[in-house]
Amino acid sequence: MELFEKSAEIFENIIKIKPVMHNISNIVTANDCANITLACGGSPTMAEHPEEVEDITSACNGFVINMGMLRSHLVESMLKAGKRSNELGHPVVLDPVGAGAAKKRNEVLFQLIENIKFSVIRGNISEIKFLATGTSAAKGVDADESDKVTADNIDSVIEFAKNLSKKTGAVIAISGETDIIADANKAYIIKNGCAEMSRVTGTGCMLSSVVGTFISANKESILDATAVAFSAYGYAGELAYDKMKSKGEGTGSFRVYLMDYMSLMNDKLFKEGAKIEVR
Repeated sequence: MELFEKSAEIFENIIKIKPVMHNISNIVTANDCANITLACGGSPTMAEHPEEVEDITSACNGFVINMGMLRSHLVESMLKAGKRSNELGHPVVLDPVGAGAAKKRNEVLFQLIENIKFSVIRGNISEIKFLATGTSAAKGVDADESDKVTADNIDSVIEFAKNLSKKTGAVIAISGETDIIADANKAYIIKNGCAEMSRVTGTGCMLSSVVGTFISANKESILDATAVAFSAYGYAGELAYDKMKSKGEGTGSFRVYLMDYMSLMNDKLFKEGAKIEVR
């Protein structure tokens, strides 16, 4: 697969560049997002004051917006930092947490979409569907069961993701039991990960930070770097689960092991466990 020919360079670029990542993050998961960025080989900054975010993001390599815990000043900060990132040509990731759950949250989402050019939009299938259609079956921040990607509907979901990528100009990254990463022309199907990841708060938020780190060191390969990030993170989850089970431990240990394996992740380990198809 062509992606496996590129993956070594993707990992090498992270080591070489050590991207500084600006995260405006969910307060519930900010510490984990910072630590997973470090585990990947990046350097996190979590500034959110409206009067400093433009200066902070100017000194970074990429920017991640997480909508998990909206507060009034954060919208101004997101817009300022996002526009500045666009001016500088920095990759920008949007994590539309809870899209469709509340009127105000929806208004902010579309304000961000209208004013910032995103490199990657990463969310669960219900969040991404709401972004595209303005309707959602989800309750809260979790994907609705009726939206689940299955063998019967995967082709239509891939086509949907490609069309949305064409419309937004962003790589569309749909996370779930089966992940779909697509631009307007190509899609990757990724089947790494484990159910235990859904039992730890913030694993989706952390994934957005992982994606931000990978793409900020690989600005010319956004689609491929996003796919490698998803697969590597999912495989780290599999390894963490195996270690947790072998020791008879629980989800607290799983969280630590997930970060451990991301800090150990390299091209060799990635290729041992990656489960990726191309469409």
